[in-house]
Amino acid sequence: MLAMDNPLRRIRVVLVEPTHPGNIGAAARAMKTMGLHNLALVRPHEFPCAAATAMAAGADDLLVRAQVADSLQETLGGCGWVIGTSARTRTIPWPVHDPREAAGRALAMAGEAEVAVVFGREHAGLTNDELELCQAVVRIPSDPDFGSLNLGAAVQVLAYELRMQWLAGQQAAAVEMVNDAPPATSDDMARLYAHLEETMIETGFLDPVKPRRLMRRVRRLFNRAGLDRNEVNIIRGFLTAVQDRRRGGPGGAADQT
Repeated sequence: MLAMDNPLRRIRVVLVEPTHPGNIGAAARAMKTMGLHNLALVRPHEFPCAAATAMAAGADDLLVRAQVADSLQETLGGCGWVIGTSARTRTIPWPVHDPREAAGRALAMAGEAEVAVVFGREHAGLTNDELELCQAVVRIPSDPDFGSLNLGAAVQVLAYELRMQWLAGQQAAAVEMVNDAPPATSDDMARLYAHLEETMIETGFLDPVKPRRLMRRVRRLFNRAGLDRNEVNIIRGFLTAVQDRRRGGPGGAADQT
């Protein structure tokens, strides 16, 4: 894997022949809010333009650095994976992803090479020849009765999903670093449940004659939690302290109630 702190910086957003300069600015703003910084433009109708700068609303640095090219092929140089957006069903099928699936794949690929997400023209999208330069297609699942989505909004949807996938990876890495104990085994959990049941009976919380479904619900609760061995030991330590206090052991005098 290439040494990159943030794979979002290896993802390139490509706008093919954008007609309205305001949409370029809106796309730049959508990108920057989600941590994307690489913008490429193929034959923009009007650029640079004050309208694009105004709509960028502080993301004009992306406009200054934007690559402007005469062909889509030129903007894809160095990319190891290219995904094109399309709202239309094509005669020749391409592998189709929804935005969440596409973002996950893009982040995975961005660990190895540059990735491009290509957006077509506002009025007609990408041509079949342009889609042939892509390895897959992403389709935003809009309402079929009104599938018209502004270019800037479409960029925002994909940029958001890319950021969410990146954040999920960061959180998973943080949990892995914090969780320094091995997961509790089935034997650990069986001993915990037995200890819980014993303590609940001793305290009068559980009637062994009429247990109903209490222990089943307790097991379901802890199974959802996914405890590690340290956490099981903490809970069992607390249960032991409760038992000792009731029995007049190390935890304190016997409970006279």
